[in-house]
Amino acid sequence: MSFLPISFEDMNERGWKQLDFLYISGDAYVDHPSFGHAIITRVLESEGFKVGIIAQPNWKNSDDFKRLGRPKYGVLVSSGVIDSMVNHYTASKKKRSQDLYSPGGKAGLRPDRAVIVYANKIKEIFKDTPVIIGGIEASLRRFAHYDYWDDKVRRSILVDSKADLLLYGMGEKSIVEIANLLKKDIPITSIRNVAGSAYIARYDELPLDIKNAIDSKGTKKIAVLPSYDEVLNDKKAYAEAFKIQYNEQDAINGKILVQQHGDRYLVQNTPSMPMSVSELDRVYALPYERTYHPVYEKYGGVPAITEVEFSITSQRGCYGGCSFCALNFHQGRVIQKRSQASIINEAKKLTWLEGFKGYIHDVGGPTANFRNVACKKQIKHGVCKDRQCLYPEPCKNLIVDHTEYLSLLRKLRELPNVKKVFVRSGIRYDYLMYDKDDTFFRELCEHHVSGQLKVAPEHVVDRVLDKMGKSKRQLYDRFVKKFYDINKRINKEQYLVPYLMSSHPGSDLNAAVELAVYLKENHIMPEQVQDFYPTPGTLSTCMFYTGYDARNMKKVYVPKTVKEKAMQRALLQYRKKENYHIVIEALKEANREDLIGFGPHCLVKPLRGMVKANSDSEKSSKKQNYNKNGNKKKQEKVTAAHKKTARNSTLEKKKKSSSKLNNNEMNKNEKKVKKGYDDAKVQNKQKSTKQLTRKRR
Repeated sequence: MSFLPISFEDMNERGWKQLDFLYISGDAYVDHPSFGHAIITRVLESEGFKVGIIAQPNWKNSDDFKRLGRPKYGVLVSSGVIDSMVNHYTASKKKRSQDLYSPGGKAGLRPDRAVIVYANKIKEIFKDTPVIIGGIEASLRRFAHYDYWDDKVRRSILVDSKADLLLYGMGEKSIVEIANLLKKDIPITSIRNVAGSAYIARYDELPLDIKNAIDSKGTKKIAVLPSYDEVLNDKKAYAEAFKIQYNEQDAINGKILVQQHGDRYLVQNTPSMPMSVSELDRVYALPYERTYHPVYEKYGGVPAITEVEFSITSQRGCYGGCSFCALNFHQGRVIQKRSQASIINEAKKLTWLEGFKGYIHDVGGPTANFRNVACKKQIKHGVCKDRQCLYPEPCKNLIVDHTEYLSLLRKLRELPNVKKVFVRSGIRYDYLMYDKDDTFFRELCEHHVSGQLKVAPEHVVDRVLDKMGKSKRQLYDRFVKKFYDINKRINKEQYLVPYLMSSHPGSDLNAAVELAVYLKENHIMPEQVQDFYPTPGTLSTCMFYTGYDARNMKKVYVPKTVKEKAMQRALLQYRKKENYHIVIEALKEANREDLIGFGPHCLVKPLRGMVKANSDSEKSSKKQNYNKNGNKKKQEKVTAAHKKTARNSTLEKKKKSSSKLNNNEMNKNEKKVKKGYDDAKVQNKQKSTKQLTRKRR
């Protein structure tokens, strides 16, 4: 099967006169199941719809958007695999020089806030055509949300994009249901109850049950959030709204959510039901080309394919509950997995690809060693509200079992033409440590680590880990010891590469210093560290903006100034020469000058002249103590010192006087001795003269 149409020529080859759906993507066209546009378009194609793709259109005019003509049913819009603002800017809001999802890695081929720009352009060109937005950017901005780049609360992206519907989450089930409804000529304005979708409407346009819920401030099945105006003007209201959103993202027990925006209401329907094993198998068995479109060949291809070309997605979802992760809002907490047969079939396809050298780079998902639901209760009742599976301690109902995942890895590494199968997409070390059977841990080290295993402790200070939703440091320390013990037993020299984060809410300068000391003590020199990035849809971003932990409404310390964020980041890489001066400044500000020096515990050496300055400072300090009034003991010491000095002075005078007398006596004696010597000398001379006269005679 060939690529989907990107031009009228492609449509003509298929004998198509009009598309059913047009997909506008902020990413270059890569027909691989790691790219959202590839999955959604192939799913629609498998349902019999005619779909074409316009990737990275020039938004400054209308020509590119008209390339495939007006579609029959609707236009689908996504910014790409990454939020366009994250794609364009670093955590310090500096413009990135590269875009890995564009041909040749060239930056600037998509606009800021791509979903809004694309959707408005489509509304301008194809006025009456339904516009449906989706993907990560739309999904995480579906409610009123704090925007880090504008540093303010923005309205739902549905308002600014003027789109008709928003699909959140992965979207396969939702888009097929909506496509079939549109095919039946049901107006887009009447499609109001599809799971996994959100829409915005005036009060009189809402379904009756939604109106009743608004009038009564909520019902058992519908929750009414604080309005856009309330969360804009009251940070506590923002945190309260977020907590409701956070707790209601479950397909089984989640509520419909409503949030007022001016004279209209945003309505989020409950999430789509998790996909079954067979449904997910079907999605990944679709005829993907597994590479970028040939039109990009002249630019050297699309760099992002490199990381995923020989990797396999084995599951979706994560119940890890990290505060800074948006998976709860996007893929959900329920694990959705593929069958072993489906994964093995994909592995066989990889061995046929040009460039495959026998290495499967990864087999995993958001968390590689989560292959089953967290507990049996989730299957019937959904995920728990106000509780996490692993944090702060593992739930008593948690199923800890690596047997099935280990079985899969064993089968993959036995395939013909497969030399090695690596696991690189993130092992949850706390879940691994809770497994009483060490078989998986041992075989992981023996067969599936390529010299380095990446893990994500993120921090080591417990008060920061608490805000991150991560396990305590003690457990990580045990994991590190066990990892190296196992590698020693199997005679392998392999290392851990920890992901670390600076400036997360709850992390003050002292916590950053503690982390730096930990790195020093354990001889860890991180080449890269991540400064906390407040992206929409995360608990940590809510903390960053409001200063409250939405889980308990307690206040949280938030490092926000450019200076402090730079200090915390520099401390994690204190060995770098370019960080020297800012590390010195940070240690002084944290009152940890004991870490500046030449001792084995010190992080950095002192500045030139700093030792002399410290010595002079100490002398000056001592001198000042003598001049202070009101301290009786010190005054007594000073008085005693003066008396002692006076006594010493008198004794010294006496000594000098005595010495002078002695000297005078010595001088007299010396004169006598000298006179006697001279007289003896004269006498001897006279005696010698007489003797000489006698001899001559």
